[in-house]
Amino acid sequence: MLSGAKLRFVSNADARKTDPCADILGPFSAEEIEAVQTFHRSFPSYQATPLQCLDRLAGQLGISKIWIKDESQRFGLNAFKVLGASYAVARFLMRKFRMDDRPTFETFLSSVVKSRMKKVTFVTATDGNHGRAVAWIAGILGCRAEILMPDGSSDARIRDIRSHGASVHVIDGNYDDAVRAASSKAAENGWILIQDTAREDYEVIPGWIMQGYVTLLVEALEQLRGMMPTHIIAQCGVGSFSGSLLAYTVQAYGLERPHFVVVEPESCACYTESMASADRRPRAIGGDLHTAMASLSCGEPSTLAWEILSRYADGFIASPDRVAVEGVDLLGHPISGDPPLVSGPSGAVTTGVLRRILADPANVTIAESMGFDENARVLLISTEGDIDSAP
Repeated sequence: MLSGAKLRFVSNADARKTDPCADILGPFSAEEIEAVQTFHRSFPSYQATPLQCLDRLAGQLGISKIWIKDESQRFGLNAFKVLGASYAVARFLMRKFRMDDRPTFETFLSSVVKSRMKKVTFVTATDGNHGRAVAWIAGILGCRAEILMPDGSSDARIRDIRSHGASVHVIDGNYDDAVRAASSKAAENGWILIQDTAREDYEVIPGWIMQGYVTLLVEALEQLRGMMPTHIIAQCGVGSFSGSLLAYTVQAYGLERPHFVVVEPESCACYTESMASADRRPRAIGGDLHTAMASLSCGEPSTLAWEILSRYADGFIASPDRVAVEGVDLLGHPISGDPPLVSGPSGAVTTGVLRRILADPANVTIAESMGFDENARVLLISTEGDIDSAP
């Protein structure tokens, strides 16, 4: 039996009572997401990432199925973030140069387009994966990239970003400070901000990034060959990733959608804290946001993601770092018969949380509230590999 590590849990009783809002969910329609997939599939290096079955772990936990999408193999970049960054950059360039609004990779190969793109500079803030994704796509297209990172960023992440030709600047502050600094740099220099944190005056590009993320969920549903999950557990930083997956499932399946559980680090659980408040309005968490789940170290909800998650997510969980580390070990050293996966704490936290929900008596109320039983089929996403390992 596991020693107690109680998860902080907030249920959203209104999630299944709220009617789908066309203004919020429209960007995640089948037509819009088909355009996203067409773009990603046009890359010469594109292939769907693996969907692994953890049947032995499912049996041990007393449920029917556990599937995990392995994003460590996405475009050789060790994380899913490139799906959003690449699509947002492409959509921006298409609009800037007044080209067809349904981009493919081939669109950017002409000498005329390449000569124009040399004058474009993209800027973003990152804890690692998103910045590397922006640097990668900028390098491929011949644009410049300026990447701002919070104090304490790992040398491995900085090195990976610079390997794509980008400039990296480590600021004195946390991730949210870096976001504000990147926004200021964009305004001062005429650079283009590629950020997934939306705010009232900045939502178009974050919206494109969110659309890009949905490719991995569509892949997973195709790989399941008609067997739908009953539950999806997704990581949450600013909320754009989990918000995009939830928006697609609400749009596509309505009340027949899987139960959706959001997981964030307890040190910067801005969604869990906001949903636990009396008025359920978004609240920012400042100060030291340090967590082993560095890719989720964010204290301010994205406005676009908040509208989706606060309405339609069934539950919110704040997880201790130790549970994420348990997930890393559980995936890397699985029960005999299950495939091993290399994952970092941000990618493995949902696996650790699922085991805690189902095997730790301290969290039995979460299992009951979210409808986990012997027929549960759970989809997880390992959003990154071990991105801090030495080369």
